Amino acid sequence: MKPLSLLIEILIILGVTIKTIRAEKHNKRQKERNVTTQVSANEIKQYLPHILEQRTSSNVINKRKNLLEKKKNQRKIRIKGIQNKDILRNKNHLQKQAEKNFTDEGDQLFKMGIKVLQQSKSQKQKEEAYLLFAKAADMGNLKAMEKMADALLFGNFGMQNITAAIQLYESLAKEGSCKAQNALGFLSSYGIGMEYDQAKALIYYTFGSAGGSIMSQMILGYRYLSGINVLQNCEVALSYYKKVADHIADTFEKSEGVPVEKVRLTERPENLSSNSEILDWDIYQYYKFLAERGDVQIQVSLGQLHLIGRKGLDQDYHKALHYFLKAAKAGSANAMAFIGKMYLEGNAATPQNNATAFKYFSMAASKGNAIGLHGLGLLYFYGKGVPVNYAEALKYFQKAAEKGWPDAQFQLGFMYYSGSGIWKDYKLAFKYFYLASQSGQPLAIYYLAEMYATGTGVVRSCRTAVELYKGVCELGHWAEKFLTAYFAYKDGDLDSSLVQYALLAEMGYEVAQSNSAFILESKKANILEKEKMYPMALLLWNRAAIQGNAFARVKIGDYHYYGYGTKKDYQTAATHYSIAADKYHNAQAMFNLAYMYEHGLGIAKDIHLARRLYDMAAQTSPDAYIPVFFALMKLETMHLLRDILFFNFTMRWNWLKPDNTIGPHWDLFVIGLIVAGLILLLRNHRG
Repeated sequence: MKPLSLLIEILIILGVTIKTIRAEKHNKRQKERNVTTQVSANEIKQYLPHILEQRTSSNVINKRKNLLEKKKNQRKIRIKGIQNKDILRNKNHLQKQAEKNFTDEGDQLFKMGIKVLQQSKSQKQKEEAYLLFAKAADMGNLKAMEKMADALLFGNFGMQNITAAIQLYESLAKEGSCKAQNALGFLSSYGIGMEYDQAKALIYYTFGSAGGSIMSQMILGYRYLSGINVLQNCEVALSYYKKVADHIADTFEKSEGVPVEKVRLTERPENLSSNSEILDWDIYQYYKFLAERGDVQIQVSLGQLHLIGRKGLDQDYHKALHYFLKAAKAGSANAMAFIGKMYLEGNAATPQNNATAFKYFSMAASKGNAIGLHGLGLLYFYGKGVPVNYAEALKYFQKAAEKGWPDAQFQLGFMYYSGSGIWKDYKLAFKYFYLASQSGQPLAIYYLAEMYATGTGVVRSCRTAVELYKGVCELGHWAEKFLTAYFAYKDGDLDSSLVQYALLAEMGYEVAQSNSAFILESKKANILEKEKMYPMALLLWNRAAIQGNAFARVKIGDYHYYGYGTKKDYQTAATHYSIAADKYHNAQAMFNLAYMYEHGLGIAKDIHLARRLYDMAAQTSPDAYIPVFFALMKLETMHLLRDILFFNFTMRWNWLKPDNTIGPHWDLFVIGLIVAGLILLLRNHRG
């Protein structure tokens, strides 16, 4: 950065201001800009050095420029005693106009980038969006700079540069960016590119929350819930989680949320490659083949996957409609109902049309389909295409709820909760919210949390309310990082995967905590020093274990047993194995605990208890049968050898005392026996 500083000083001496430089760049870009040009990641990278230089140097330029102008003005006043206000006014006006035009263009580019990103279906389109963000950031657009800083942090398009990301975040934080405050808090809490400092992280999160950062609020909620570097306080956790849950519930009321698959990296590698959470491309192609051959069930399934973008597939309304129409033509009531749902909500493939929605819902409902019945209930409840009729809505919701459709159960609960067309009945509201929540209906979970938080219809329970709010918060759009983190892991980009999982872990996602720990203990990532990886992994395993992860509990035992990231402590290891065995019936924990009882490591030696635990491990998991078999063979063999070699010497010593059984001259008796034996051997040898 030294050549840049020298250049800045020269420019200041010559009297060249930053505003005139920007105005010249603006005129040049106006001639050269071509937004529709196809782009690549390399083009995006070209803008990054200039953005960073601009952010790191602009403060220096402004300070020096202000001092220079102040001295210049004072000198003019002393010499001339008069200033030409009209000339200065015109000059300032022109500079402000140029800067305004420059800012407006940056805003337009940012909005275009957002639009392209929302409509993107391919990597190339996403790169095109980020090129627009890069150009907007180059013009000083703060939101675009936030996007570029995130891209540098998470490694979008293979351009991870954490040092550069931190520079941008620090500059943005000074200008009041709550997103930058949150990012700096996250990096401080792990010591990624910054000093590990939990106190500093907490300050960043507090400022981020005060500025409106939803992610900071969620992180603070988790910290107060778990007592991480703060005093555990359920009520404070409740206040933070409620803010986030209110935001999430509002988005769900406007549009249906997209559930995100959370793949566990701790599964065995052979299963991970074909994880049921993510649809393999080959399997997808096979499903497409079956669908084209007329398999109605597959047609409906593919339609649903494309409708909401599940199993790693992109959301594609046209493909969803294509498969639903094929299935509906074959008489599928589910397909008819989903077509009705698409027309009710409206999208690129099916413009919003209440009449068409009513038609398809009626066709499905006539076949007794729960989704169709629920759809008709929604039309009557909100008066879409038909007059508002709460009685009809209640009738259809009840029919659909009886068939187990969770959305209908939620709607029934909401009618009783709000008193929409019927008397309020909090007990019935609780009943239907609870039924719907068992199927994961997010709004039902939210309203249950509301009831527990306020004590409406139930005994108030802060802890229960917080746990329910937390479940709603974990459905936020940030959960999409589970997919990008998983794909980065599969592609071998462990640094990008780790940063994304680590952020989700900081927000309290148990799966992300175990995944981050799993990557850290491999010691293949480069964003942390090697000596910090085991201690950080142990911390994350511990957080995951507290949230009920049995595998993480066993891992904590392993770390204390082998001394990974902590001192060897057999007693603590045995404690964690015992928790995993007793509470979660984990076969691995039973096996490990049996081994420790067998050898008396950290606990009193107990062969009988070791046998029992080995047997329990084999009964709990078929995978443990062979290891248990060999462990028991070894145990019994060693026990038998000990009996043979020592003949239970300590137990039988009183019976075998020669002085008591043979007499005081037992040694002569033994020698005589040996001599007699030798004589017999010699005679046999001669014979």
